[in-house]
Order: sequence, then C-alpha cells, then structure tokens
Amino acid sequence: MNTTALAFPSNRFSDVERVFVEALAPTYGADEVRTFVLMLCEAFLGWDKVAYLLHRSETINQSDLLRFHWALEDLKRHRPIQHIVGYTDFCDCRIKVNGNVLIPRPETEEMVGYIVSSFKSQVSSVLDLCTGSGCIAIALKKKMPGCRVTAVDISAEALEVARMNAADNDTEVELIQGDVLSFSRQTVVGGQWDLIVSNPPYIAESEKDSMQANVLDYEPSQALFVSDADPLVFYRHIAAFAKQHLSENGLLAMEINERFGHETLQMLRDYGFAGELHKDFRGRDRFVTAVL
Repeated sequence: MNTTALAFPSNRFSDVERVFVEALAPTYGADEVRTFVLMLCEAFLGWDKVAYLLHRSETINQSDLLRFHWALEDLKRHRPIQHIVGYTDFCDCRIKVNGNVLIPRPETEEMVGYIVSSFKSQVSSVLDLCTGSGCIAIALKKKMPGCRVTAVDISAEALEVARMNAADNDTEVELIQGDVLSFSRQTVVGGQWDLIVSNPPYIAESEKDSMQANVLDYEPSQALFVSDADPLVFYRHIAAFAKQHLSENGLLAMEINERFGHETLQMLRDYGFAGELHKDFRGRDRFVTAVL
C-alpha cells in the first residue's frame, strides 16, 4: 500500500500528526489527540516525549506508517487508545488492557494514592474485590510490598489479564474467581483483612445514553452497569462482607457513582460504619472510606 492510499500525504511524521489532529480534534480535542499521537509513538516507534520532539520532522518507514493509518481508523471508530497500544499507566505501573477489563482511570489512582498516603503503616493485608485488570491490587502491592494482597473477580477472562499484569509488574498477588454478590453463600475468601477495597460496577443503566461510544462499545458492560432499581447492590454486599471480615481498625474503601455519594454513606451507617466521602480532581464525589 503506498502513501496515496493512506490518510497521509507523505511519510513525514509531521504530516502524520497533522492528519491525526485534523481528523480527530472535532471528537476528542486537539490536546487529547496529540496525547494519542505521543502514546502511539512510544508503542510503534519506541519514542519517548523527548524523542518525539526531536524527530517530528523526520520520515517514518512504510510499515510504521501503515500502523499509524490503522490506529487512525480505529480512533475514528472510537476504539480506546489504550486498546490500540495495549496498555495504560496507573500509579507507576504499566497495566495491560483489553475488552475483558475496564480501562483504569485517574480517579481510581486518587483512591489508591489516598490509601497509601494515609494508611500505609496500618495495612498488612489487602482484599481487592471486582479487581478487573488488577490495577488496584498491583499498585497497592508495589506501594506496600510487605502486604499480603488478594484480588477477586467474577470473570475468568479478567483474571487472566490481572495475572499477566501481576507478572509484568513483578508483584505477588493471589487471584481468585468469585462473585461478590454471592459471598454470603460461598467461602471464596475468609479471614480478617486490614483493607478491603473495591471499584465495583456502579453506573446505572439509565446513564448509558450520556456515555461515550469508546466506553459503551469496547469496555465490558458486566463491569460497568447496575440496575436503576438497585444501584447500590454491590456496595451493600461488600459492606455486609466487610462488617464480618475487617480487622480491628481496618479500612473499607470503595469508588462510587457521584450521583449516589450520600446514599452510599447512609447505607454504610446502616451497617454500622463511620464513613467519609472524598471528591476527585474534578470536584465530584468519587470514593468513600469507612471504619467500624
């Protein structure tokens, strides 16, 4: 395939970048598109940000040009950039992602950062429920290497991604398949835990219409959505489990839907917890912490 059959007028990288911005800025914004291009440069060309700035006026070979072409086509179809490059960065860890797991987000990094900065010295055992890619469990193990960390998910496919991520990040995390909603009828995990943490499904089905195609079409609905009739279903089951399995002075931390922050706090009070609501960098209610 020659360059006239591609989206780009030449092999010069500056032309590649220009076409990306022209084609995608109306959807993503120019700054976000340039971030995409930088991520593709690292994945396809091995360029870091300095190399990207130094080599922007150079040409790239036909094989790499074709990779950029297909990446552009994927982005036009709203495929997440993280799926195209195959990973995202989370709390200083490189996390593989695919259609079987949610893409880790900065808001979740904030919850992990809060836990580490405020409770690191008090935690020797961690249970991560609805682990998905394993990003929370792996980041906590990296930040608190002396801790015993166990992570649970209902999806065997998600656990395989988490297993690869634990190995890639040289972390020892026990991975268990289990359904949080059935813990009362199972003996998947027991014992006492200093920290129980979760980013469970919390988006109400009615919110689908306001969500972007790159989430709806490419991320697993099982990990995203709950019924409008019972949006706190996962939180109730986790709270009931935590009430029995948190160690003395243990901490429960859960990412939440901003729409249900105060309802989540009240539910935790009903289970005997004292809870605190935390905002994310956008000023939205994003996670709760609670103690018995």
